[in-house]
Amino acid sequence: MTASAEHRAHFDFALTFANGGGMQGEGFRLDLPRPDLSEGEIGALLVRHLGLALVDEVRLTGLRVVEEPHRGSRGVQKEAAEEARVIDLSHPIEAGLITYPGLPAPTFTPHLTREDSRARYAPGTEFAMDVITMIGNTGTYLDAPYHRYADGGDLAALDLSTLVGLPAEVFHLHDSWSAERRGIGAATLADRDLAGSAVLLDTGWSRFFGAPEYGIGSPFLTEEGARFLVDEGVRLVGIDALNIDDTESGGERPAHSILLAAGVHVVEHLTNLAAVPARGARFTAAPPAVRGFGTFPVRAFATVGASH
Repeated sequence: MTASAEHRAHFDFALTFANGGGMQGEGFRLDLPRPDLSEGEIGALLVRHLGLALVDEVRLTGLRVVEEPHRGSRGVQKEAAEEARVIDLSHPIEAGLITYPGLPAPTFTPHLTREDSRARYAPGTEFAMDVITMIGNTGTYLDAPYHRYADGGDLAALDLSTLVGLPAEVFHLHDSWSAERRGIGAATLADRDLAGSAVLLDTGWSRFFGAPEYGIGSPFLTEEGARFLVDEGVRLVGIDALNIDDTESGGERPAHSILLAAGVHVVEHLTNLAAVPARGARFTAAPPAVRGFGTFPVRAFATVGASH
């Protein structure tokens, strides 16, 4: 185990309450602030995470501590200040990139080559100017309300304060969905205070980006989940998958419709979210201020540590 790694406890538990009754859990996983906690300390963390009162006794069985990224357990804070760093969450854009099956790939053409520029500038001075032709839905991009609604705000209308330095609530969901249960619902997101935050859904699907597998069986946010996030007052929702909606259920797009109607920005095709802690980071994804346009690539990133 490395000193800077994150750790989680895996166990079954049974607990009783001082005023009667009890509860049990199987295959429970809990973030740990450090790997050397005693069984009693882990039991206390469990009680804090579940928000329980009047607990009389906690019994853990099958306890093991595993080096594993945190998933956001309540009541667990890192004990040491983390070194300041910036985490890039965007896919690079290059000629021929397929972001979404069926949409055109970007093309690059020269407007002024370095060779031609030498005749225009002083000796030793040269420039390259290129033209990129691409659909707004390229790479990692943000949807403004205008993308869905003709009378919605376009990219130029977006308030930068809702795009820059947002508190990031990252839900690490690699082990929380399956091919049979691809939708991410409200219950999965209900254990935190999300008001004013950027909710980022780390599904691990970005590992298929650019490959045919990316377009089939992608996880998504359910209609119920979208309504819950609007009610919670989030500012932005991002996902590292094909679409915030289920593209295999017909032409309806309830998550887009609900979120963008409420002014909640949508960022799709994120990557590297596993490197961002569940809490404590700041998220930025600002597109250029283009009038009459609803979707455009962003350089999305998270800042972690003292600098933010």
